[in-house]
Amino acid sequence: MREEFLDPGVGDDEAELDAEAGLRPQALDEFVGQRELKEHLGIVLEAARQRSQAVDHLLFAGPPGLGKTTLAGIVATEMGVQLHVTSGPALERAGDLAAILTKLDDGDVLFIDEIHRLSRAVEEILYPAMEDFQLDIVVGKGPAASSIRLTMPPFTLVGATTRTGMITGPLRDRFGLVARLDYYDSNELQAIVERAAGILDVRIDADGAAQIARRSRGTPRIANRLLRRVRDYAEVRADGAITGTVAHDGLALFGVDDRGLDKVDRAILTALCGQFGGGPVGLSTLAISVGEQPETVEDVYEPFLITQGMLARTPRGRVALAAAYEHLGLTPPASATPSGLFD
Repeated sequence: MREEFLDPGVGDDEAELDAEAGLRPQALDEFVGQRELKEHLGIVLEAARQRSQAVDHLLFAGPPGLGKTTLAGIVATEMGVQLHVTSGPALERAGDLAAILTKLDDGDVLFIDEIHRLSRAVEEILYPAMEDFQLDIVVGKGPAASSIRLTMPPFTLVGATTRTGMITGPLRDRFGLVARLDYYDSNELQAIVERAAGILDVRIDADGAAQIARRSRGTPRIANRLLRRVRDYAEVRADGAITGTVAHDGLALFGVDDRGLDKVDRAILTALCGQFGGGPVGLSTLAISVGEQPETVEDVYEPFLITQGMLARTPRGRVALAAAYEHLGLTPPASATPSGLFD
């Protein structure tokens, strides 16, 4: 089995991945935020334990960095089984998925990240495996081909997706629980930062944690990343302790402003408000102007700018709202208002 089947992060920064993994909670009680989802998941896990059965298949949807992978690990830990990790793009052929499925033990958790990117051939193999725990393997080619059905031990498939609409109906309907993760509020992020600081043995006060939380875009992964960068700044430029002032200065040095916008966010707003006069402008044109791929702009940067009321998607293209001009210190034109988008 190729290494990338079980590790979609092959080729990424290993130190960064290890640091992030070390900050992940291992139990449901340690998981901060997503109160409703935690309650639902707790009931599902306890019911499965009482029946001594594998947990029903789970689908977690939502923007990157909100805890989908962490929850998959918690499911495996809570049930006392092994976690097997792969991703949709890594499963190129039906045989790739079959190789993983045949190695699962009773009750194991198989986590497929970016499950909406599964190929149709792989998805067809997954249907009987999820429903009946049967694996159909075709042996040979042409008229001599034959199908062999293998019985698998019950397992739990945990899928994660950032694009629920791209998952086919038949696949989505086979999940027993479909849950969406929401962005975190500042109090939840502050608790996450303080917990991570304790694990990293970083001295931080409430004001410093609050400063980092406010700039974390509602995302725990970003909060943990910013904490590590501010820790570096505190060790080099201060006495190692993170106070409100140290956090503010450190984040400013790394290009993160008071609203959590980074260099690319501001470049998008600057191009939209300045170069294109507030829009509307097409996604591809906007992406080229800031040197990013259209998919990156659409999936990574636009959602936060939209939630902050700075950008809007319209049938004619992207449009800057009044808040974008104000954040850049510019005077918004009369047309830069929500009511004028479709005039």
